[in-house]
Amino acid sequence: MKLADRTKIVPPSYTIGISTKVSEMNENGRDVINLSVGEPDFNVPEKAKEAIVKALENNKTKYDKVPGLIDLRKAICEKLKIENGIEYTPDDIVVSNGAKQAIMNVLLAILNPGDEVIVPVPYWTSYPEIIKLSEAEPVIVYPEDTKEYRITVNDIKKAMTEKTKMLMFNNPSNPSGTVYTKEEVKEIAEFCLENNIWILSDEIYERFCFEGEFVSTASISEEVKKITVVVNGLSKSAAMTGLRIGYTASTKEVASAISVMQGHLTSHPSTISQWGACAALTECREEINAQLDVYRQRRALMLAKLDEMNNITYLEPNGAFYVMVNFGAYKDKIKYDKSFSLALCEKMLEEAEVAVVPGIAFGLDDYVRIAYTVSAENLEKGLERIEKFIKTL
Repeated sequence: MKLADRTKIVPPSYTIGISTKVSEMNENGRDVINLSVGEPDFNVPEKAKEAIVKALENNKTKYDKVPGLIDLRKAICEKLKIENGIEYTPDDIVVSNGAKQAIMNVLLAILNPGDEVIVPVPYWTSYPEIIKLSEAEPVIVYPEDTKEYRITVNDIKKAMTEKTKMLMFNNPSNPSGTVYTKEEVKEIAEFCLENNIWILSDEIYERFCFEGEFVSTASISEEVKKITVVVNGLSKSAAMTGLRIGYTASTKEVASAISVMQGHLTSHPSTISQWGACAALTECREEINAQLDVYRQRRALMLAKLDEMNNITYLEPNGAFYVMVNFGAYKDKIKYDKSFSLALCEKMLEEAEVAVVPGIAFGLDDYVRIAYTVSAENLEKGLERIEKFIKTL
């Protein structure tokens, strides 16, 4: 019996594969420093935990509305109004099982087979694969700007065809940390508006801006808002990764279509997770902001350490919590078949006991992605191991 053809066109996740190998090595007594996973090392905020326990004690564990608890959708609307300057109603919001499902819902609701989606490099590793699963075609675009890899209108123009239906716009960017200015967002958004291109604006890292100010795409104008679907969630900002709460904000028409898709796939996220998310949005801002200060310190530590290393460069990360580091100068020092970065990461993991993500996962094979989602002590230890490792090449 044959499996579906889609199982052949979608490869396993690089990040999950690395995490599995790290777990195996740690179980075998190896002391691996894991700088690969984009998961905050903080715990769920206290008030959010209390809300989850209270929901359990009050038996708030039954089925609820597919687009999410009304209290949570109201809290999301308030957050978007206060923090992003965008007016939405609860009918415009759909709460999903993490931002990944939110993205899948959007593509299923908007795209038809054969539609093209522009995906700027470097991209979050799952974008192309989710697009393929929706039976659309990812169009990978390498920006002319290779210093910061900022997508521009000129880049979009070159990639456009009569089949172009959507732009994947990740701001701040995973993995590059690029934060777009208001002028840049406005130019891209208005071009998409003029050319009838939907914008999926992935804003999951919006709180992680260390240089510049975050601007939500939908805040540019009412007309831009109509062609934009905002994707966000609580996994990164509130360290609620395992609780799986993401959401979309869009027009009522799009939200209704998204809700239909989700209704047949998963119904709604865990109700107790939703109560925790509601508390995180309404009662935990001070605790969440304190975490940002720690990330800012780690970022400074990381860049200082990278500046001391020979023959490497990196993309200046103004947001998110990663750094894309260019090891291309060592290409002739590593034996590899199809991917330099994959071979480099495997060698680094085995010999230096440090896990990072190969740049091929994001469309840049000369690079690796290093996350600073670990303690300053482990971050420093991991970077010292990397420095010693490259000296052996």
